[in-house]
Amino acid sequence: MSIPLRRSTLAASAVVALAAALAACGGGSDDTGGGSGESKRLSGTVKIDGSSTVAPLSTVASELFKEEQGRVQIPVGTSGTGGGFEKFCAGEIDISDASRPIKDEEKAACQKKGIAYSEFAVANDALTVVVHKDNTWAKCLTVAQLKKIWEPGSKVDNWKQVDPSFPSEPLKLFGAGTDSGTFDYFTDEINGEEGKSRTDYQPSEDDNVTVQGVAGSKGGLGYFGYSYFEENAAKLKAVEIDGGDGCIAPSVQTAQAGTYKPLSRPLFIYPAASALKRPEVLAFVEFYVEQHAEISKRAKFVPLNPEQETKLKSALATLKQQAGQ
Repeated sequence: MSIPLRRSTLAASAVVALAAALAACGGGSDDTGGGSGESKRLSGTVKIDGSSTVAPLSTVASELFKEEQGRVQIPVGTSGTGGGFEKFCAGEIDISDASRPIKDEEKAACQKKGIAYSEFAVANDALTVVVHKDNTWAKCLTVAQLKKIWEPGSKVDNWKQVDPSFPSEPLKLFGAGTDSGTFDYFTDEINGEEGKSRTDYQPSEDDNVTVQGVAGSKGGLGYFGYSYFEENAAKLKAVEIDGGDGCIAPSVQTAQAGTYKPLSRPLFIYPAASALKRPEVLAFVEFYVEQHAEISKRAKFVPLNPEQETKLKSALATLKQQAGQ
């Protein structure tokens, strides 16, 4: 099963606004325009905030873009997917990083403020369940076992309660905060309802806090994006997940193929149409989309599969065509 590219349905006015922005900005360069490195020298600031999972992607995109456009400042915040959309729909930032699609209530908040936007899936992720490096028993967990641990009201606090064959080791839980798209995705896929989870764990919007917590507790268990596991593989172990078809480890291959179920997911950026009127924002977004594969590789994320890549390129081409580029 491939991971589908999901693209928000914009009102006609939003599409027109985006096309106008591209047209206005595309013709303003001294050379060829766009984000490929041959555009005029740009300056200004592109404000990004949102998902801590997507932040490493946007940070790499920023670093690569600044090699061509060193005068453009691109700060990347990590207030969580929900926190990012709050700022985005209030007009405080130019691009919102998101580890899940925008919710209906967030769409309504943006519409109320007149914020039109586009949605691009720029990479994939294998949401990874991790344990302490000395954990020798939890090599694979079923979705049912994870639900037993994480469902609302759960009192499981020892590994032996998860499986009688496991040792009697205190279970300490670490995970995403409630403003995180990772929290929304994990609770939906594991507990069956988005936002529903036991509350007696250590939550954080900063995945590094989860890394430190699990690494510091032999009985620790947590979850976050695959790239954070790869960065901390010397400290932690990734748990294989049995989604009904046997134990599957998180990896680039299993996430792209959709066999790592149910915790593989697409990752998004949402640029505001009004921000695209500024040439530095437009150039950065085009660069991000066109260089998505290299950005994913450098940030240690799962690249788009061929179907997703085709849809992404088509979406960008359509916008450029509308702008007469």
